[in-house]
Amino acid sequence: MHNGARLYVMDPRRTESAQWGDVWMGLHVGSDIALSNTMAREIIHAGVYNKEFVANACSGFEEYKASVESYTLEVGEQLTGVPADVIRECAHTFAKAKKAMICWTLGITEHHDAADNVLALINLGILTGHVGKWGSGLNPLRGQNNVQGGGDMGAIPNKFPGFQDILDPTIRERFEKHWGVKLQPNLGWNLTEMIRAMDRKELTALYVIGENPAQSDADANHVRHCLEGLDHLVVQEICMTKTAEMAHVLLPASASWCESDGTVTNSERRVQRCRKVIDPPEGAKDELWIINEIAKRLGKDLNATDPETVWNEFRTVAPHFAGGMSYARLAEHQGLQWPCPDEHSPGATFLHDRLWKTGVERGMAAPFTVVKHEGPVEKPDVDYPFTLTTGRHLDAYNTGVQTAAYGSPLFRGETLDISPEDAAKIGVIDEDTVRVTSRRGSLLVPVRVDRSLRPGLVFMTLHYPDEAMTNVLTIDASDPKSGTAEFKACAVNVVLATSAVRVYAKT
Repeated sequence: MHNGARLYVMDPRRTESAQWGDVWMGLHVGSDIALSNTMAREIIHAGVYNKEFVANACSGFEEYKASVESYTLEVGEQLTGVPADVIRECAHTFAKAKKAMICWTLGITEHHDAADNVLALINLGILTGHVGKWGSGLNPLRGQNNVQGGGDMGAIPNKFPGFQDILDPTIRERFEKHWGVKLQPNLGWNLTEMIRAMDRKELTALYVIGENPAQSDADANHVRHCLEGLDHLVVQEICMTKTAEMAHVLLPASASWCESDGTVTNSERRVQRCRKVIDPPEGAKDELWIINEIAKRLGKDLNATDPETVWNEFRTVAPHFAGGMSYARLAEHQGLQWPCPDEHSPGATFLHDRLWKTGVERGMAAPFTVVKHEGPVEKPDVDYPFTLTTGRHLDAYNTGVQTAAYGSPLFRGETLDISPEDAAKIGVIDEDTVRVTSRRGSLLVPVRVDRSLRPGLVFMTLHYPDEAMTNVLTIDASDPKSGTAEFKACAVNVVLATSAVRVYAKT
């Protein structure tokens, strides 16, 4: 079915991917670290880890080994809800495979311990030697186009372009010389930290490009309160979002994917050209033009109205990363994968192959990281007995601004998806209206009974905020390392509000 490969799907919901897989491991929400650590202990105790790779390429193994010792198969089953024999099978299959990879999405990263979730997966990758070689690896699958490209360009608060460390004085000095400005040796705020700074009145002006935090961020009522308290809110957008409606200044922008030139980077690190197809509508301006015009009005001419000029500057400040990626070579090869340091480089088809080398060629060892299971910040209790997890529908995109107005045979609007067992316990059927309440807010939404859910777990999306503002429920707990909010777990109560019309026919 999978060309000889076995697919294990770890997901609290039995999604279509899980149904397509060989094994569905329906773990409890927020128990990812427990599952990873349990697999690691089994792999170590069974002696099926890659001893040669660990000895040559890794550091911190003994401390890591000690840290997972308590995660027996029995403890793992208790913490995750996955049967011990299934965990064991998955661990052995992964460790013994000639090639294997771990792919993850927002189910790993939208937690208060998001970074530790990822580190736990990295531990498994280096423990088994499934890194740095063809057909193996650790793959974060992106939720939308060019997320990777944004990080490449430095659109993260702790890195310069090319993922260069802001706190490194040598790197900072090089950027200062190139840009002709003094750069502060401080990390910027991530989105969660910005919202908290707005709450403290420490951040009083905000420039939003292509985001809709009024509807997309956790604890939406609080976020709107913070946005309303700003002295100055600028929104640069292609659609009239709820955040745009709150703006003091609205800048109509072009749709970069078809109305401007540039580059995008996909999940395999392949940089590709993006070419303008049509002109933006009257009144909308190219985003690069807008940024340049703002700079001019602030007294600085960037001289960067041409996308290729901007790209070439990126190649100059991050030569190790993209020095060999000229527009001409990107066109010739239909994209190149970074790192691509010079014009003779074909680009890197996969990363970390140096770990299979020895001595100086190997470079820094890959460190094991000790991480511990904590579970969600907010757990079910008597008053809020269900765990709400959020996600996406195939036919919709984020807060629905770009997709809600279009018809689709898949479109079904917002619902509270609930297991058959819980539906029977509450006394609800499809299309009944329920009131869903968390410690932060409450809303009304139709019910959908979903056999992919286990008792105690309910599901909603953020696609239809005009129908049901899901994020009034979600918790603003966030990961201190990444700033990601815990969208995947909060405690809620569900009660019947209005019954659907029931038709009974005698037979």
